[in-house]
Amino acid sequence: MPVPGVFTHCPYCALQCGMSLRDAEGQLLVGTRDFPTNRGGLCQKGWTSAELLASPDRLTMPLVRAYRAAPLKPASWDEALARVAAEIRRSQSVYGPDSVAVFGGGGLTNEKAYALGKFARVALGTSNIDYNGRFCMSSAAAAGARAFGVDRGLPFPLPDLAVADTILLVGSNVAETMPPFTRWLSDQQDNGGALVVVDPRQTPTARRATLHLQVTPGTDLALANGLLHIAIAEGHVDEPYIAARTSGFGDVRRVAAAYWPERVERITGVTVAEQRAAVRLLAGAERAMVLTSRGAEQHSKGTDTVSALINLALALGLPGTEGSGYGCLTGQGNGQGGREHGQKADQLPGYRRIDDPAAREHVAAVWGVDPARIPGPGRSAFELLDALGTAGGPRALLVMGSNVAVSAPSSGRIGRRLGSLDFLAVCDLFLSETAASADVVLPVAQWAEESGTMTNLEGRVLLRQRAAVPPPGVRTDLEVIAALALLLDAPGQWNAEPEAVFDELRRASAGGPADYAGISYERIAAEDGVFWPCPAADHPGTPRMFLNAFATPDGRARFVPVEHRPVAEDLDAEYPVYLTTGRLMEHYQSGTQTRRVRALREAQPEPVVEVHPDLAEACRLNEGDRVRVVSRRGAAEVLVRITETVRPDTVFMPFHWGGSSSANLVTNPALDPVSKMPEFKVCAVRLEAVA
Repeated sequence: MPVPGVFTHCPYCALQCGMSLRDAEGQLLVGTRDFPTNRGGLCQKGWTSAELLASPDRLTMPLVRAYRAAPLKPASWDEALARVAAEIRRSQSVYGPDSVAVFGGGGLTNEKAYALGKFARVALGTSNIDYNGRFCMSSAAAAGARAFGVDRGLPFPLPDLAVADTILLVGSNVAETMPPFTRWLSDQQDNGGALVVVDPRQTPTARRATLHLQVTPGTDLALANGLLHIAIAEGHVDEPYIAARTSGFGDVRRVAAAYWPERVERITGVTVAEQRAAVRLLAGAERAMVLTSRGAEQHSKGTDTVSALINLALALGLPGTEGSGYGCLTGQGNGQGGREHGQKADQLPGYRRIDDPAAREHVAAVWGVDPARIPGPGRSAFELLDALGTAGGPRALLVMGSNVAVSAPSSGRIGRRLGSLDFLAVCDLFLSETAASADVVLPVAQWAEESGTMTNLEGRVLLRQRAAVPPPGVRTDLEVIAALALLLDAPGQWNAEPEAVFDELRRASAGGPADYAGISYERIAAEDGVFWPCPAADHPGTPRMFLNAFATPDGRARFVPVEHRPVAEDLDAEYPVYLTTGRLMEHYQSGTQTRRVRALREAQPEPVVEVHPDLAEACRLNEGDRVRVVSRRGAAEVLVRITETVRPDTVFMPFHWGGSSSANLVTNPALDPVSKMPEFKVCAVRLEAVA
């Protein structure tokens, strides 16, 4: 039976809004909670989240396919787990350890992310593990690490936003993607602050801005360099700060010299007057912040774009200054914690590098194995998925917390890769598009049916507390990992209790950049979350980072010179329109959860493509027409919505649907060379009316 009156957190985005769950005659209902991040507010997704717990689509028993063309049929847990273990052994005996791959998710708790990374390295001995967070915030993470020495999305707490005089928000539509966040922007503007929004669309967030810079898709880097040019030319740079706290400004100054305002206007479409106005709002502020999100980051040059914006922030003396700074708005629920503890191909727990001998030795001691047993770096997310079933690539795959058949770029190609595997196992709540193609499907517990920690966009470690018992036949992801490790005779301890796993995570992270050693379940509950790094029980945690020094060897932030370059796939006569993608207020990620909530499904029952009236007229399209959005990779069939909120050269599609209307059938998998982020946010398409 449900446990009444439990304090927990929303299962969706990285704001991780606090909420309560109470029992009302056997049904869990969502209630408010006065939590620091959302102050009692929730979006429609949060208010309706308990409906997922009673969904008729819920998986409650394992499903097994006897052979690839056979249907999925119910099976016992013993049969299903034995099949997974046997297929792993078979593949590795023939093709070697790296023939088995693991793909995780940015929505998994810290405990699951940690256990999954340990399972891949210790139980499987494979280097092939990555997760869908690579598609979320990896460009900002890479840029933050090379500038500041460590990546934490927001190195300051959300209340600092309310007292900022100017906020530059690049590539984020928070009014729809995380509505409770906008209360901080409302407070900021009510206090007389200015909000500058950079976005190709006139989103609800852009419409509330003091100044909207409506860039051509894929040109944010040129704009950032141009704003820095103006800041230098007009004498706004903070020379004492640069001298005392940074290195490398000379090289960046020389690059910025080539981005004079008129050139930047030609590249970006942002007028000279708008550029100058944005710089003056930033430079004239006593407290200012530069924030980035997926619109700036999901590009084949996303890391360099974020570096250009960090350069601007450093030149103005913002990072490491109380009330000011640079930050990134993490998207997925545990996008921050999910990449800190071992899901990424190149990382070990505590944000340690997997190729660092000292890091390997420390983590191996916690795991009870020889450091030599831990594999080296593996393939990044898209590279891993694109290698499935190929010569030298993985032959078997375990997916946990992700729906790659919908969420990966060029998803038709990835669907074919999944189909070429010898074996696919998926842990999921529902029969997602990925699970539907699996050989074994394992039904696992939902957010409210298990305890565990999440790390939100501020770096605040939170506690989700169990409010209900999973249905009969359902196990937790931790139970699945522990059971498979036992069947595979993996060395070390494999606990399925979340708090015990967290205590092991604390030891593994101790001394690393993301140090959780001083954080406990009791302390999180008592303090409404604890900010990492927190190396000891008597340490207060770190709400604001870099106030005294940056996490680099010399304590200085690094400027990184970066040049604008065109998008990976620009317009031509055959594909004359830019496509950009994003989220809607009512849905989340691949829609596996939200498309099963009645109120959300009725509000947005199917995807549309937003088309400017001029483009609609040129293509002879009317409101409600069905149209094919065609790229070099595939086509998606959707309805037309005519709106002036998009540029005449750009169309917008949400990515929450699979099947023939999936936006990712069209998107470009061109990768950022540093972060390995695909170029989700811009590709070339044409529109074809469907009779």
